[in-house]
Amino acid sequence: MLLHEIELFLHLLAAAVWVGGMVAMLAAVRPALPLIEAPPQRLRFAAAVLGRLFAAVAVAIVVLFATGLAIVAGAGGFGRVHASVHAMAAIALVMAAVFAAIRFGPYVRLRRAVAAGQWPAGGEAMWMIRRLVGVNLVLGVLVFAVATIGRAF
Repeated sequence: MLLHEIELFLHLLAAAVWVGGMVAMLAAVRPALPLIEAPPQRLRFAAAVLGRLFAAVAVAIVVLFATGLAIVAGAGGFGRVHASVHAMAAIALVMAAVFAAIRFGPYVRLRRAVAAGQWPAGGEAMWMIRRLVGVNLVLGVLVFAVATIGRAF
Protein backbone atom coordinates (compact mmCIF):
# COMPACT_ATOMS: atom_id res chain seq x y z
CA MET A 1 0.00 0.00 0.00
CA LEU A 2 2.99 2.35 0.23
CA LEU A 3 2.68 3.01 -3.50
CA HIS A 4 -0.82 4.46 -3.00
CA GLU A 5 0.42 6.80 -0.27
CA ILE A 6 3.30 7.97 -2.47
CA GLU A 7 0.90 8.59 -5.36
CA LEU A 8 -1.44 10.53 -3.08
CA PHE A 9 1.46 12.55 -1.64
CA LEU A 10 2.72 13.50 -5.12
CA HIS A 11 -0.83 14.28 -6.21
CA LEU A 12 -1.44 16.63 -3.28
CA LEU A 13 2.00 18.22 -3.62
CA ALA A 14 1.38 18.96 -7.31
CA ALA A 15 -2.04 20.45 -6.49
CA ALA A 16 -0.43 22.63 -3.82
CA VAL A 17 2.19 23.86 -6.30
CA TRP A 18 -0.43 24.75 -8.89
CA VAL A 19 -3.02 26.37 -6.63
CA GLY A 20 -0.41 27.86 -4.31
CA GLY A 21 1.39 29.40 -7.28
CA MET A 22 -1.82 31.09 -8.35
CA VAL A 23 -2.43 32.41 -4.83
CA ALA A 24 1.13 33.73 -4.65
CA MET A 25 0.79 35.47 -8.02
CA LEU A 26 -2.59 37.05 -7.31
CA ALA A 27 -2.22 37.82 -3.61
CA ALA A 28 1.46 38.73 -3.36
CA VAL A 29 3.32 39.30 -6.62
CA ARG A 30 0.62 41.10 -8.63
CA PRO A 31 -0.26 43.63 -5.90
CA ALA A 32 3.45 44.36 -5.37
CA LEU A 33 4.21 44.98 -9.06
CA PRO A 34 3.20 48.68 -8.95
CA LEU A 35 6.07 49.22 -6.50
CA ILE A 36 8.30 48.77 -9.54
CA GLU A 37 7.60 52.19 -10.98
CA ALA A 38 8.85 51.82 -14.54
CA PRO A 39 6.61 49.67 -16.76
CA PRO A 40 9.56 48.09 -18.60
CA GLN A 41 11.07 46.70 -15.39
CA ARG A 42 7.65 45.73 -14.02
CA LEU A 43 6.73 43.76 -17.14
CA ARG A 44 10.17 42.16 -17.44
CA PHE A 45 9.91 41.02 -13.82
CA ALA A 46 6.36 39.72 -14.30
CA ALA A 47 7.34 37.80 -17.43
CA ALA A 48 10.31 36.23 -15.63
CA VAL A 49 8.24 35.22 -12.60
CA LEU A 50 5.47 33.79 -14.79
CA GLY A 51 7.99 31.83 -16.84
CA ARG A 52 9.30 30.12 -13.74
CA LEU A 53 5.82 29.56 -12.32
CA PHE A 54 4.48 28.17 -15.59
CA ALA A 55 7.37 25.71 -15.82
CA ALA A 56 6.55 24.43 -12.33
CA VAL A 57 2.82 24.32 -13.12
CA ALA A 58 3.44 22.32 -16.31
CA VAL A 59 5.29 19.70 -14.28
CA ALA A 60 2.57 19.79 -11.62
CA ILE A 61 -0.12 19.17 -14.24
CA VAL A 62 1.70 16.12 -15.59
CA VAL A 63 2.17 14.78 -12.06
CA LEU A 64 -1.49 15.48 -11.17
CA PHE A 65 -2.87 13.65 -14.18
CA ALA A 66 -0.42 10.74 -13.89
CA THR A 67 -1.01 10.21 -10.19
CA GLY A 68 -4.75 10.85 -10.46
CA LEU A 69 -5.10 8.21 -13.15
CA ALA A 70 -2.93 5.81 -11.15
CA ILE A 71 -5.05 6.33 -8.03
CA VAL A 72 -8.26 5.77 -10.01
CA ALA A 73 -6.80 2.67 -11.64
CA GLY A 74 -5.80 1.36 -8.22
CA ALA A 75 -9.38 1.85 -7.07
CA GLY A 76 -10.70 -0.24 -9.96
CA GLY A 77 -11.29 2.45 -12.58
CA PHE A 78 -13.68 5.34 -13.04
CA GLY A 79 -16.67 3.02 -12.80
CA ARG A 80 -15.81 2.23 -9.18
CA VAL A 81 -14.93 5.66 -7.78
CA HIS A 82 -17.19 8.23 -6.14
CA ALA A 83 -18.82 10.91 -8.28
CA SER A 84 -16.60 13.49 -6.60
CA VAL A 85 -13.60 11.93 -8.34
CA HIS A 86 -15.34 12.39 -11.68
CA ALA A 87 -16.03 16.02 -10.76
CA MET A 88 -12.40 16.60 -9.77
CA ALA A 89 -11.20 15.10 -13.06
CA ALA A 90 -13.60 17.23 -15.09
CA ILE A 91 -12.60 20.43 -13.31
CA ALA A 92 -8.92 19.50 -13.67
CA LEU A 93 -9.37 19.13 -17.42
CA VAL A 94 -10.96 22.60 -17.61
CA MET A 95 -8.14 24.02 -15.47
CA ALA A 96 -5.52 22.45 -17.72
CA ALA A 97 -7.24 23.96 -20.76
CA VAL A 98 -7.30 27.40 -19.11
CA PHE A 99 -3.61 27.04 -18.21
CA ALA A 100 -2.80 26.10 -21.82
CA ALA A 101 -4.80 29.10 -23.03
CA ILE A 102 -2.78 31.39 -20.72
CA ARG A 103 0.58 29.80 -21.48
CA PHE A 104 0.19 29.77 -25.26
CA GLY A 105 -1.89 32.96 -25.56
CA PRO A 106 -1.38 36.04 -23.39
CA TYR A 107 1.90 34.80 -21.89
CA VAL A 108 3.41 34.52 -25.38
CA ARG A 109 2.06 38.01 -26.18
CA LEU A 110 3.60 39.30 -22.92
CA ARG A 111 7.01 37.87 -23.77
CA ARG A 112 6.87 39.27 -27.30
CA ALA A 113 5.78 42.69 -26.03
CA VAL A 114 8.60 42.77 -23.48
CA ALA A 115 11.16 41.73 -26.11
CA ALA A 116 9.91 44.43 -28.49
CA GLY A 117 9.51 47.14 -25.84
CA GLN A 118 5.77 47.38 -26.50
CA TRP A 119 4.71 48.18 -22.94
CA PRO A 120 0.98 48.86 -23.52
CA ALA A 121 0.64 45.49 -25.28
CA GLY A 122 2.49 43.86 -22.40
CA GLY A 123 0.12 45.48 -19.93
CA GLU A 124 -2.88 44.16 -21.86
CA ALA A 125 -1.42 40.67 -21.85
CA MET A 126 -0.84 40.89 -18.09
CA TRP A 127 -4.45 41.99 -17.57
CA MET A 128 -5.68 38.90 -19.45
CA ILE A 129 -3.28 36.61 -17.58
CA ARG A 130 -4.50 37.99 -14.25
CA ARG A 131 -8.14 37.40 -15.21
CA LEU A 132 -7.58 33.84 -16.42
CA VAL A 133 -5.42 32.94 -13.42
CA GLY A 134 -8.28 34.23 -11.26
CA VAL A 135 -10.70 31.90 -13.05
CA ASN A 136 -8.32 28.99 -12.55
CA LEU A 137 -7.85 29.83 -8.88
CA VAL A 138 -11.61 29.67 -8.33
CA LEU A 139 -11.68 26.31 -10.11
CA GLY A 140 -8.71 25.09 -8.03
CA VAL A 141 -10.44 26.01 -4.79
CA LEU A 142 -13.53 24.22 -6.08
CA VAL A 143 -11.45 21.08 -6.68
CA PHE A 144 -10.21 21.22 -3.08
CA ALA A 145 -13.81 21.61 -1.89
CA VAL A 146 -14.97 18.66 -4.00
CA ALA A 147 -12.02 16.56 -2.81
CA THR A 148 -12.72 17.21 0.86
CA ILE A 149 -16.48 17.76 1.07
CA GLY A 150 -17.70 16.03 -2.09
CA ARG A 151 -17.70 12.52 -0.66
CA ALA A 152 -20.42 13.60 1.78
CA PHE A 153 -22.90 13.83 -1.09
